[in-house]
Amino acid sequence: MDDKPVNIVWLKKDLRLQDHEAFMAAEQCSIDYLIVYFFEPDLVEAPDIAQRHLRFIYHSLKEMNAFLNTKNRHVEIMNINAVEGFSLLSEHYDIKTIFSHQESGTQRSWNRDKQVKKWCDFNNVLWEEKQRDGIVRGITNRDNWDKQWYGTINQPTFNNQYTTSSLKRANLNLDSTPADFFKNLENYPKRFQPAGEKSAWKYLQSFTNQRGFNYSKHISKPTESRISCGRISPYLAWGNISIKQAFHHIKLHPNYDSNKRAFNGILTRLKWHCHFIQKFEVECRYETECINKGYELLERPHNPDFIAAWKTGKTGYPMVDACMRAVIETGWINFRMRAMLVSFLCHHLDQDWREGVYFLARQFLDYEPGIHYPQFQMQAGTTGINTVRIYNPTKQSYDHDPKGVFIKTWIPELQNVPDTLIHEPHKMTLMEQSLHEAVLNQDYPSPIVNLQENGKKARSKIWGHRKNEVVKQENKRILAMHVRKNKKKKE
Repeated sequence: MDDKPVNIVWLKKDLRLQDHEAFMAAEQCSIDYLIVYFFEPDLVEAPDIAQRHLRFIYHSLKEMNAFLNTKNRHVEIMNINAVEGFSLLSEHYDIKTIFSHQESGTQRSWNRDKQVKKWCDFNNVLWEEKQRDGIVRGITNRDNWDKQWYGTINQPTFNNQYTTSSLKRANLNLDSTPADFFKNLENYPKRFQPAGEKSAWKYLQSFTNQRGFNYSKHISKPTESRISCGRISPYLAWGNISIKQAFHHIKLHPNYDSNKRAFNGILTRLKWHCHFIQKFEVECRYETECINKGYELLERPHNPDFIAAWKTGKTGYPMVDACMRAVIETGWINFRMRAMLVSFLCHHLDQDWREGVYFLARQFLDYEPGIHYPQFQMQAGTTGINTVRIYNPTKQSYDHDPKGVFIKTWIPELQNVPDTLIHEPHKMTLMEQSLHEAVLNQDYPSPIVNLQENGKKARSKIWGHRKNEVVKQENKRILAMHVRKNKKKKE
């Protein structure tokens, strides 16, 4: 072991070089520091993680290393669980302090953090965790949370400066890493948004320079939103850019005054971003249990055929199928279409939300546990306190894709169907099906359920269950924990 003391910057979901408090703290110390990222098998193999996430992370790290190498620094990228990784590093270095950001992750990452804390205590290593964005650890209610959030976000961003390291890189024994693990991450598909801090800023700047002018107008439209929405969600999820950086850039941009409605719209959603992660920070069982325990009593008939049709975009409802195929292929669809997918699964197909929650987590390039699970349950109607929205996919189709541009992009089987029939191809006559080369159950499936009948049953079922006494008691607990005082009064 090198007797020279060192600190460590442990990267997690903060894959950037600027506005990085952990790096700032390490630079301010009198001793040098290492930088590590662990592709942890216990987390990599979890049901919510997909290859697209790992590739995004890996290419973000490669971009960081391109700069850090000029300072004789390097993110040590290791396929190893955190405790094992720190133990291995301690064989080569005298570790004094570990700097990182807090992670509002799943129960798995929380268990990992507790193991790391035990390791640090046993080995007399100090672990300093910096607050992530506006997420506050340890609170039990939302009193004064908004004030704290604005106080945090309005603070100046960190202007990180990097000194040149004098540390020699140790020859770490990583024989346990599968030979093809990192090789499989090298190829980054062009259909996904590019990874890294530079791309994050390109997307943010293009939004404020022009793309975002129609944000409010196009936010719910599946085609137009791909251009007019912020599209910075993957970069926020993996920390290529911070909430504070995005907030400052948009609020202080010269185009703000002439685009207040659009820009304020995305600023509000940056706050919502933290609002939902704060829910998950307090109760990460959102991932696996109905947050309102009363909804565990609501029975849903398991139907593997329905679930398979939903996952493959073959339900017979064009907007549902187009959205599913689009998110599988590109990793992104807008919020309304995400909500519609969940609503269709849980209400029209009457399936338990857990049948789809991990599947969609793996599709979203911008998968953020703190947003994904609370939002999923909101759309599934299992919170007990939120308005239950049962989206009619045919109405969404008429309203937001009137000419069927989005549908035809993702469902080539319907390419020749005219605008007047594209939203409800099951209503075509046999002659029309033949004429437009879209024969039902041959080229494109018939609807797997009756939208109107099942929608009516779902409304009766989900709203009727609100009268359950367990649901009512849980509502009080949820309101006390997750809702601001002024909003509780309105409820």
